[in-house]
Amino acid sequence: MSEKKASSRKGPAPLRWLRRMFFGGSKELTLADERFDSPGKLAVKRFFRNPLATGAVIILAGMFLFVFIGSAIAPVDLTETGSEMLHTNMAPTQSLMKLPDGMKDGVVDISSKGTFTIGVDTDGKVSMWGQYVNISGDPARDVMNIPEEVKHSKVVHVAAGSDHCVAITEDGRVIAWGEYDNGQYGHEGSMIAAARRQPEELMDGGTIDASQVRQLICGNQVTAILMEDGTIYAWGNDGLSATNLSSVIKHGKKESPLVKLTFTNDGIYGIDENGDFVCGKSTKYNIISVPDENGRSVSTDLFEYIGDRKVVDIAASGNALALVLDDGEIVVSGMKEPQPQLPEGENALTVSGGTRHFVLTTDQGRVYAWGQNYRNQCEIPKALTEEGAVDKVYASGFQNYAFKDGKFVDCWGLKGYLMGTDDMGRDVFNRIMNGGKMTMTVGAVAVIVSTIIGILIGCISGYFGGAVDMLLMRLTEIVGAIPFLPFALCLSAIFQASDIHEDTRIVIIMLILGVLSWTGLARLVRGQILAEREKEFVTAARSMGVKEGRIAFRHILPNIVSVILVTVTLDFASCMLTESSLSYLGFGVQLPRPTWGNMLDGSRSALVIQSFWWRWVFPALFLSVVVICINIIGDTLRDVLDPKSVEKT
Repeated sequence: MSEKKASSRKGPAPLRWLRRMFFGGSKELTLADERFDSPGKLAVKRFFRNPLATGAVIILAGMFLFVFIGSAIAPVDLTETGSEMLHTNMAPTQSLMKLPDGMKDGVVDISSKGTFTIGVDTDGKVSMWGQYVNISGDPARDVMNIPEEVKHSKVVHVAAGSDHCVAITEDGRVIAWGEYDNGQYGHEGSMIAAARRQPEELMDGGTIDASQVRQLICGNQVTAILMEDGTIYAWGNDGLSATNLSSVIKHGKKESPLVKLTFTNDGIYGIDENGDFVCGKSTKYNIISVPDENGRSVSTDLFEYIGDRKVVDIAASGNALALVLDDGEIVVSGMKEPQPQLPEGENALTVSGGTRHFVLTTDQGRVYAWGQNYRNQCEIPKALTEEGAVDKVYASGFQNYAFKDGKFVDCWGLKGYLMGTDDMGRDVFNRIMNGGKMTMTVGAVAVIVSTIIGILIGCISGYFGGAVDMLLMRLTEIVGAIPFLPFALCLSAIFQASDIHEDTRIVIIMLILGVLSWTGLARLVRGQILAEREKEFVTAARSMGVKEGRIAFRHILPNIVSVILVTVTLDFASCMLTESSLSYLGFGVQLPRPTWGNMLDGSRSALVIQSFWWRWVFPALFLSVVVICINIIGDTLRDVLDPKSVEKT
């Protein structure tokens, strides 16, 4: 009866094991329970009874999985597509594609050129979503601040440029807001002299006939209003963003009125009422690539290729044009990514351009997208590829919004950046993930190199003593006397000035860190070996004729492995910090390849610290957490592996 009672108090074996691991042995557990546990097993149990150390192991394991598995799934893009200059210094957000609920039941227009989007619904209400980086700090220049007169008016047309917006109300007022110093609107004194001035009739309360406005479009610091009779009102920085503006306006006046316009980054293009492509004096897109009979790409003149066919729709991305012809063919100029090949019997109907991509709708209600897909602009939801799925798609910067019968169906593209972007428009989250892999790899390799050197020199010096000990310790003192950081900076500067491949330079940095950081471990190993070599098991091994090297490395060294393990763990954190320090100072791993250290380099700027906190907070947080966890693990290992600190259970 008593045995059953005792057994019930102990509980099932797995529960007893967990209780003993995390809460220690109970009074009912006898020494027989511990009799067959190895020292390693006891050390593991003592380690995991410490909740702080257990948490540190879990966090560190999660960090390793995050940086190594995550970087394998989403490697950093070191090419130009990894940067997006329209998205520089963006704060963490996931709202770039969040269409307001009020616009889902009916939209007149959606427009975007960068990080913010503007739209107007069928009730004339204007909505904005996304984010704008207002460097000036002047609320009057913040494009996200919709003017009160726009909020309280019924708006029939809206358009967004790269840093300004324009709205036309039902009563014909033209209202603009945002940046103005490049002639985006108004006649401000700080406006550059080269800008085309906003027409006087649209200033200071002047109006136009809103019912006769065919189109309102904005580009990079430029705006154009196209009227039903072909009249074009245009203003802004045409010397930079619309160099052919005057010639396009001239075509509309003297040859044939225009019916649609579109802006690229540096020009304006359109279609006239005869269905002809209008480019003014620009010849940038007059040569296109088309497949020949053998499927090879050949260059040909755009106008010759179009021939007698008419252009029925036109759209632009930043540096490309797309034309829809009256026979349903889509013609693209200026984009290296291949355009979609429509199935036989399916014809292009309308085309819309984002900043880096195009979206096409066909006469069968399907959607096709092509162009740069770095931010998922071309990842169309599967449902939208079915026949009759949509009838209208707005390509808005880096997002797309699909509608059917005036109702919102779905959207795809860039939601935002979880940890913001840096000064080159690069995703901080992606760079932290890939930068952590580099920082941890450099730290690990440096520790391996220093550990091997330290163990060899410390073990040989401590065991053999005499002249060998004297020589090796003097060498250790010489290396230890070298000022580490200045020496590493000098070597890194030499390598930086030489013509050495980046990968080779990273390997050299690892070796430098390892070769210069072994002295402490060597002294520690020597001291432990000096104590161990006087014990009886060493004398017994010598009397049996065991070779000296075997005694040192096979008999003595395993007895001090616990001390080495603790030191190596702590040195790993030190090497990570050293690499980060070198990269922070610009002498470690160089940009654009990320490490946590060189990501912190920008924090030397007061502007970054004050205004763009995410650029230094997140790298510093990840580096701090990893180093603290490693130090906690090292301190706990030192306690649990010390025989004098064994718990009494």
